[in-house]
Amino acid sequence: MQCYNVLWSVLEMSFTLRLLVSCGDCYHGRLLLIWSQSVRSLSSGPRISRSLRESYRLLQLPDEGSSSPVQVKEAYLRLAKLYHPDSGVPTADAVLFARVEEAYRAVLAHQSKVKQLSGEKEAEAEDEDKSRGAALQHRHYLSYEGVGTGTPSQRERQYRQIRVDRASEQVLNYRQQEHERAAAGEGALVERDMRQRSRKIKITQAVERLVEDLIQESMARGDFRNLSGAGKPLNKFEHNPYADPMTHNLNRILVDNGYQPPWVVTQRDIREATAQIRNRLLDGQARLSDPVTPRESREWEELCASVEEELVKLNKLVDNYNLIVPMLSMQMVHFSLSREIECAVKGARQRRLQQQTERERERERRKEEKKRANAAVMTKNRKHGLVSWMQNLLR
Repeated sequence: MQCYNVLWSVLEMSFTLRLLVSCGDCYHGRLLLIWSQSVRSLSSGPRISRSLRESYRLLQLPDEGSSSPVQVKEAYLRLAKLYHPDSGVPTADAVLFARVEEAYRAVLAHQSKVKQLSGEKEAEAEDEDKSRGAALQHRHYLSYEGVGTGTPSQRERQYRQIRVDRASEQVLNYRQQEHERAAAGEGALVERDMRQRSRKIKITQAVERLVEDLIQESMARGDFRNLSGAGKPLNKFEHNPYADPMTHNLNRILVDNGYQPPWVVTQRDIREATAQIRNRLLDGQARLSDPVTPRESREWEELCASVEEELVKLNKLVDNYNLIVPMLSMQMVHFSLSREIECAVKGARQRRLQQQTERERERERRKEEKKRANAAVMTKNRKHGLVSWMQNLLR
């Protein structure tokens, strides 16, 4: 019924417009413009479909669309608490909740579309009022929205500049609205992060420009003309002529600044952990006496249990190292407790032999020192006896 009424009104307006065009009066021309706009508004007015009405009815909202987005959200939350399958209430229904969610999205889309259409109509009406108020009644100023002075070409250039300024202002306003919308949606923390990030970028760019200016000034003064090796070929790649200069320079910069690749750091950690475990096993094995006492046996078993737990962690570290090492020949095998104990037993035996050898050497050295001391005393006594005999003889 509503469609028939709109169609009838359009037919009446078209008939009236034909009469006004035939008259050719200026006043009638203005009426023609106003009625054409009314026809456009009737033809482009929002129409609610049956599915959209069903969505409004499912959300328990009026069909006229007068409800605000806040009311729509409250209605959706209320129905979601009733029909959500994870709510745990007796009225939970997954199918009905899906329909409610679909209706909620359809109503939000309809409201945003209606809001956009109303905003466009208001903007068109405002622009039309501005153009009517600014346009002069003289025929010479009916073009270019009545902007500018001088010849038509000068006024055209002025009008283009005004349009450029207007477009840039609209772009700035749009960007400001987008920033405000993002800040309102994500919170003040995101906005602060954006300001800090932009500030860091500005500082970095300023530093780069300053360094570049200093370099250019130094080049202009000739500070780089007396460098050692100027005009001579670089000899940095004699060890490997097939190396990439860029890769070599990057690696050299990283090494000079103390950077190490992850696999190098992991290899160092594995090496340090292995040395610590082996030293503990070696010290524990060296403390055992030849007939092992029960207490020493119990301490050794506890040490082996703790070392086994550390070896499990060390083997995980070895797996990570094998995944990131650049060459297959540098990969490692897992550490075994039995092999480490065997190495500790051999090391303890060698240490005992070495200590025994050192003790024997120390004993021999002491014997030699004692012999030398005795020989020195005997020589001294002989000299003293000879001197005393000669003194007695002279007397």
